[in-house]
Amino acid sequence: MAIAMAKNPKNKFNLTLPAVEADEDKGAKEKDVTKNYEKLQKRLSELDLDDFERNRMELFFRQKSQLGELNAEDFENLGELGAGNGGVVTKALHKPTGTLMARKMIHLEVKPDIRTKIIRELKVLHDCNSPQIVGFYGAFYNDREISICMEYMDGGSLDLVQRKLGRIPENILAKITIAVLKGLIYLREKHQIMHRDVKPSNILVNSRGEIKICDFGVSGQLIDSMANTFVGTRSYMAPERLQGNQYTVQSDIWSLGLSLVEMALGRYPIPPIPESPEINQPVIQKMSIFELLDYIVNEAPPTLPLSLFSSAFVDFVNLCLIKNPKERADLKALMEHPFVQKNLDADVDIGQWVTSFANINSNVVNIT
Repeated sequence: MAIAMAKNPKNKFNLTLPAVEADEDKGAKEKDVTKNYEKLQKRLSELDLDDFERNRMELFFRQKSQLGELNAEDFENLGELGAGNGGVVTKALHKPTGTLMARKMIHLEVKPDIRTKIIRELKVLHDCNSPQIVGFYGAFYNDREISICMEYMDGGSLDLVQRKLGRIPENILAKITIAVLKGLIYLREKHQIMHRDVKPSNILVNSRGEIKICDFGVSGQLIDSMANTFVGTRSYMAPERLQGNQYTVQSDIWSLGLSLVEMALGRYPIPPIPESPEINQPVIQKMSIFELLDYIVNEAPPTLPLSLFSSAFVDFVNLCLIKNPKERADLKALMEHPFVQKNLDADVDIGQWVTSFANINSNVVNIT
C-alpha cells in the first residue's frame, strides 16, 4: 500500500512514498492473529477429539483469532434468543467479520473496580475449550452492561425445545446426558470448576448435532453481583445447597438428574402427579418457592415410570437423585453406567432432530 503524492512541479515524475506506519500496523495485527491462532491450536492438540470435533474446534478457533477487540459498535442485534439469570441473550452479528454470536447482556450497577474484576475473571473462559462447552469469544462493558459473547447455537436451549416438543425422546436424552457428563468432567479435571447451574436452559443444541453446556460460574464477583437474581434457578439445586451446606460437583449431578426427569416427562417434576397418558401436559405450579424448596429438601426425589422408560435410564436418574451427596453417584460411575455405555456409539442424528423443529436461518455466513 502506498500514499500517492499530488502532481506538482517539484514532483514531475509523480513518485510515491511507502506508507510505513500503515504497513507496520497491518503486520503487527497479522502477527497477533497468527500468535492467537497458534495458541488455540496448542490447546486443541491437548484434547482427545474425533475428526468432527477437531474440525469444528478448528473452525471456531479460526473465527476467534480474527475478531480482535470486541466493542458494542461492531454488533448488529438480530433478535432476542432468551432471558434469565439477570440477563438478556440476543442473536448478534459481528459486522467486521460476519460472525454470528449469542450476546448475553447483564445490567449491573457496580463500582468500576468490581466491573474490571468481573471482566478479568471472565477471561478464564478463553481457556475453556471443549466440544461440550459453548465457545467464548470475549466480554466487554458498555453503558452499564456486561456483554458476554458466545458461540451461537441455532437449535437453542433445551428448555425452549421442551416447550416446543413436550417430552424429549429417551435416545436423544441419552446423547444429551453423555455430552453434559463429558462437559462436567472437562470443567472439573482441566479447570477445577463446578458448573453450579445445570438446567435445561443451560444446555444448548445446534443443527450440526452438537450439544454444549453454558453459563457455568467462573466469576465469583459476577455471581455475587447477581445474587438477587438466582431465585428461579434454585428449583434445580441439590438439597445440600438449599440447606446451606458445603457442596461439591455432586450437586451438579443432582441438577443433571432433575433436568433429565423434566425433559423426559415434558414438565418440571415437582410436585409429582400420578402417571397418566397425559404425562407431558404441563402442571400449574401451585407451590410457593419456599414450599417447593422445602419439598426438595424433605420429600422423596422424583423418579421416572418404568412403564415409559428403560430400566437403565430410570436407574441412572435414580443414582443422580440420591439426597445424600456422599451416596450419590459420581461422574466416573455415571460414565460407566449401562445407560451411558450402551448409547455411546448409538446412531442418533442430533443434527437432523434439531433441524426438524428449529427455524434455521443460514443467510449470514460465518468465516471459514
